Amino acid sequence: DILAFGANPEEVELCFRGILALSIKNGQKVGIIDLTQGEIGTRGNKEIRIKEASRSSSVLGIKVRENLKFRDGFLTNDEYINSPYIETNNNFYPYG
Repeated sequence: DILAFGANPEEVELCFRGILALSIKNGQKVGIIDLTQGEIGTRGNKEIRIKEASRSSSVLGIKVRENLKFRDGFLTNDEYINSPYIETNNNFYPYG
């Protein structure tokens, strides 16, 4: 029902946890796609971010979570980013 995309692990939860929790409570299925592993973050490292994201997914009841593993800090609006993004979106919503 909801497929949320975030640049780094935990960003979706930090910004939208209330909406996600309410949506799940109301019976909607929620998935999260992280674009990077958050490897250049200023607080922690990618291992910590991935572990915390996994825990928050469990607490919230997220049905699916994937990481596209793009390089953190180098997201651009080009074919390199858009093609996997579109493919991932289509895998979850093949009917458009």
